[in-house]
Amino acid sequence: MAKIADYAAVARAPFLLLPITLVAVGTAAAAYNGGVVVLHVALALVGLVALHVAVNALNEASDMKTGIDLHTTRTPFSGGSGTLPSGLLPRSAAVSVGIAGAAIGLAIGVFFVMRIGWPLMPFLLLGGIAVLAYTDLLARLGIGEVCAGLGLGLLPVLGTALVQKGTIGSAAWGAGIPAFFMTFNLLLLNEFPDEDADRAGGRRNLDLMLGRRTAASIYAAVAVATPLAIVAAVATQALPTLAAVAILPFRFSVPAVQWATTRSHEPVPIPAMAGNVTWNLATNSVLAIALGLATYLGW
Repeated sequence: MAKIADYAAVARAPFLLLPITLVAVGTAAAAYNGGVVVLHVALALVGLVALHVAVNALNEASDMKTGIDLHTTRTPFSGGSGTLPSGLLPRSAAVSVGIAGAAIGLAIGVFFVMRIGWPLMPFLLLGGIAVLAYTDLLARLGIGEVCAGLGLGLLPVLGTALVQKGTIGSAAWGAGIPAFFMTFNLLLLNEFPDEDADRAGGRRNLDLMLGRRTAASIYAAVAVATPLAIVAAVATQALPTLAAVAILPFRFSVPAVQWATTRSHEPVPIPAMAGNVTWNLATNSVLAIALGLATYLGW
C-alpha cells in the first residue's frame, strides 16, 4: 500500500523550500514598497507550493513514460525520486498528484484575478503553461532553463508582490532578477548528470545543444551575474543598502563555479550541487530578511 512518504517523494518535498523562499522575498519586497495583506501572503504561498508540486509530479510521470527515469544515475539533486521506477507508486498516482496541485494553484489564481484584476492574468497564463507544458514541450524546445527561471524565480517574486496591493514595486524587480538567475542555474547544473538519459528521451537541454563546456561557461556567467544584479539594484536604489548582504551566500556557489570553469568534462561533484541549492535558498532568504529589516527600520 502506498505511503504518504511515496506521494511526498513524487512531489519532491525537499525541493519545496524554494517556493517558500520566493514568496518570502516577494512579500518582503511588497512590504518595503508599500505593504502586504496577510491572507494574500498565505494564499500565494499555498498556491506556489501547489504549482511546484504539480510540476514535480507531472515531470516524474512524464519521465517514467518516456523511460528517462529508467536510465538516469540518481543523485540527491537530479535523476528523479525513483519512486515510480521502483514500483512504490503507479504512474497514474503521480499524474493525480500533479493534477491536484495544478487545480489548487488555478483556484487560488482565479481568486486573485477576481481581487486584483486583469493585470494578474499574464502571470496566471504563463504559470499554467509552465506547469502543464514544461516537461513534454518546453524542455524539448531548448527553453527549459529559461522557463524554470521565470516560473520558479522571477514571476513568483513579482506575482507575490502584485497580489498584495495590486502593484509591482522596484524592490520586487530587484529581488526577482537574481531569483531568475539562480533558478536558471539550479536546473542547468542538475541537468549535467542526466545527459545520456535526457538525450535518449528527446530533451533539448543547454548542455545537449551547446556541449558541456559551453553550457558550463553559461552556468559560471549567470552565477557571477547574480550578485552583480543585487549590487546594481542597490546602486540604483531599487533595493535598500542593507540588501547588499544578500551577495554573501554566493560563497556557496563557488565549488560549482570552479567545476564549471576548470573541470566541466568531469561529473559534477555532489558538494557542488549541494552548494548550488544552498546558494539559491540562502540568497532569497537573506534578501527577504534584509528587506524586512529595512522596512521595519525605515531605511
